[in-house]
Amino acid sequence: MRIKEKIVQTGTKYETKRTDVYLNGRLIGSTETPGIVIEELKKMRLEGIISPEVSISYNKEYAQIDIWSDEGRIVRPLIRVENGNPLLTDEHIAKLKNKELSWDNLVSRGIIEYLDAAEEENAYVALKEGDLSQEHTHLELDASIIFGICAGLIPYLNHNMSTRVTLGANMSKQGCGLYVSNYGLRTDTQRHLLHYPQKPIARTYASDLIDFDNRPSGQNFVVAIISRGGYNMQDAIILNKAAIERGLGRSTFFRSYKAEERKYPGGQLDTIETPEKDVRGYLSEHSYRYLDEDGVISSECQVGEDDVLIGKTSPPRFLEVMEEFGMTVKNRRESSVIIRVGEGGVVDKVLISETLDGDKLVKVKVRDQRIPELGDKFASRHGQKGVIGIIVPQEDAPFTAQGITPDLIINPHAIPSRMTVGQLLETVGGKLGALEGRFIDGSPFSSEPEEKIRTALEQYGFKSSGKEVIYDGVTGEKLGAEIFIGVVYYQKLKHMVVDKIRARSRGPVQILTRQPTAGKSREGGLRLGEMEKDCLVGHGAALLLKERLLDESDRTVVPVCNACGLVAVYDKFRDYSYCSVDGENVDITFVEMSYAFKLFLDELKSMGIYPKLIIGEK
Repeated sequence: MRIKEKIVQTGTKYETKRTDVYLNGRLIGSTETPGIVIEELKKMRLEGIISPEVSISYNKEYAQIDIWSDEGRIVRPLIRVENGNPLLTDEHIAKLKNKELSWDNLVSRGIIEYLDAAEEENAYVALKEGDLSQEHTHLELDASIIFGICAGLIPYLNHNMSTRVTLGANMSKQGCGLYVSNYGLRTDTQRHLLHYPQKPIARTYASDLIDFDNRPSGQNFVVAIISRGGYNMQDAIILNKAAIERGLGRSTFFRSYKAEERKYPGGQLDTIETPEKDVRGYLSEHSYRYLDEDGVISSECQVGEDDVLIGKTSPPRFLEVMEEFGMTVKNRRESSVIIRVGEGGVVDKVLISETLDGDKLVKVKVRDQRIPELGDKFASRHGQKGVIGIIVPQEDAPFTAQGITPDLIINPHAIPSRMTVGQLLETVGGKLGALEGRFIDGSPFSSEPEEKIRTALEQYGFKSSGKEVIYDGVTGEKLGAEIFIGVVYYQKLKHMVVDKIRARSRGPVQILTRQPTAGKSREGGLRLGEMEKDCLVGHGAALLLKERLLDESDRTVVPVCNACGLVAVYDKFRDYSYCSVDGENVDITFVEMSYAFKLFLDELKSMGIYPKLIIGEK
């Protein structure tokens, strides 16, 4: 399409200089009138000649027009604005409600326009209709649409600091809840299921859109903000023992294990069975005690560490051993599925089926009830996370004049520096919602006004500030200050102390360095790193440092030749040492060193460097 002389745009929006045009990052041409090209392309997009999902943006700094039509770009809908007036009118909204118009009609008529991140740079978007001016190009459909799904679930989030909103949005993915309704039939690798999930009292418009009420992931806690006994220092929280006994924060952890009878080259295959005692790598009779005749465990067995769930034997990794008569012997090895280190529970379900290749497949699902304990992590939707510091009996917990004891106590120091005013508003709103038996709208930018909530609280005989007189549960005395107390939606997160706690005395070491393995699943040690080393140095605890870094790690005694300074050879059978360079009649000294240092010497030699050890008097 050729566009001849048109009026050149005025102002600084477009410049009348040579401008390159790129399609999906590829140069396809240039123009002297970028404004006309952009306006024509956008007009074609409005008329439906090109797709509404194509993005057209202008980069003034680099003098280029970018046209993007590739997949994977996030585009979002906005209402077009002309001369300060939105193109979407009340008449359109009425027709939408009567189903005379559809969303696609609004897009095809150019009332709604899809913008991606690049084109949004050139748009001036108003948050609310009242903010519109002559300069605005677009209007938000709703102010809360600027947030994603996870952030959209946070009530009163426009009162919070952005970092806390990000934290809250990320932690909402880690909350235990009712993730699906058919969890009993599924065999997910690992899943957490909250026993008594509740709908949040303070809710947002976005939670209705994603049907959050049918799959909630938290509970409404009565929360008091008190500094108490040092057990909720920093971000630690105090939980009420009676609330836990009533089912607060209880969840079940599911883990699935599977085994299949795979076929190998040469006609060999795995066999799911109870291994015989002559199988290489046989564990112990105690490990196989729950297996049935088919080699698979029964349902509802209480299993723990080292218990076998599915018995399995495999052919040897290498060719069979040939006997003297030329016959091959069945030299099978043990390859059963064992419960993971540090885990246990009850066998929930056993499934036996076939793979796509027709091999036998066995899946075992194990469940483990998780009752909140010291070290378990909880978080509100405002990024206020914390672990349980103590669980107090109800009779020792503080109580209000009405006899209400909080389920959860958090520290007042968690509020000022984080500036999560949204949580304070939710506390007051949740309190009113609990009194009136209704949900409170906490949608960002359009929530129930704070003044209305405070006035309603006064009508129920409470203080508008949300504070109450609290009595000490141990002494019965009235506390000197009034305490802020209300209802907040808290989530139990999947980070539980039982999954993380570990210890080790002796255990496996790495083959290469002979240092202890790392990680809970490999029965690994806890690393004493640079900073811990500095603490011991500062204390002057030299022998403790030697014990941690050498004796308890990879201490080894190595023969060293006094003549050439290289590591010598020790023949264990003849109890005799010699040097591979200088021969047998040389002085050899046994030197204590870290095996990693000996490895380092070997690596230097492999690069052609001669690392000579000079042996002195001890």
